[in-house]
Amino acid sequence: MARIADLLAAGLTSSFEFFPPKTDAEQATLVRTLRELEPLAPSFVSVTYRGGSASRHRTIDLVTGMLRTTTLVPMAHLVCVAHSRLELAEILVELRRAGVENLLALGGDPPTETEAPVGELLHAVELVELARAIGGFSIGVAAHPAGHPAAVDVAEDRRYLAAKLALADFAITQFFFAVEDYAALVEDLRALGVTKPVLPGIMPVTSLRSVPRMAQMGTPVPPWMVVRLQEAADTGGEEAVRATGVALAIDLCRSLLEAGVPGLHFYTLNQSSATRDIYTALELAPTS
Repeated sequence: MARIADLLAAGLTSSFEFFPPKTDAEQATLVRTLRELEPLAPSFVSVTYRGGSASRHRTIDLVTGMLRTTTLVPMAHLVCVAHSRLELAEILVELRRAGVENLLALGGDPPTETEAPVGELLHAVELVELARAIGGFSIGVAAHPAGHPAAVDVAEDRRYLAAKLALADFAITQFFFAVEDYAALVEDLRALGVTKPVLPGIMPVTSLRSVPRMAQMGTPVPPWMVVRLQEAADTGGEEAVRATGVALAIDLCRSLLEAGVPGLHFYTLNQSSATRDIYTALELAPTS
């Protein structure tokens, strides 16, 4: 298995993010998506984690299943919430014993399971420290181009991110829609003495129905993009919206590649078509 820090040191990476299925129907969708995306030969893939016992097993099962049955290099997400320090250590040891070498250390949202307690660790940097103590991981952390919603301001968020990256190997950003947002984040980190790789997160807007949800996730779709998508809907319906959203994502990726990003990280929502279209346009997929 490859360590993401080594992959980044070797050159441009590409990566996909998935969430563990909760139902048989979601499982079938994910299996189909993995089969369709595996031939694109991504550098690695990541598997999300919400916290609590159910999510713990779903994430670990999916990651270890990928190790056994695919050629993909998986990265497991882990969150502080809903776990004691001892439970987190047990999960980290379980991942290492299974052969997992890559970890994304997150603070996490409040637990949704009513019985789940608040975790002992309050911040992602503490989880990075714990993972380092366990040993054997290449560790990533989350970055927010617009600043974390819980931060007092962007400057405070950048200081926290710099502290995380002092211990971690790389960062992956929340999705965003303008190359300037990514450039500002990297420049702010550089001013704080941090030059570790920051992978831009890409999520194409393929439906007008997703626009309100993206705002709830902390990254509103900019008004100019909403206008473009609405014009597409008025003239060509849902398929035109999807085509426009993919085209805008392709333009963003091209600008990022021209800016010299270390890689591209795609939020797939367990679907493959938009990612495959972007890959084809950017000529990122293997030719053989």
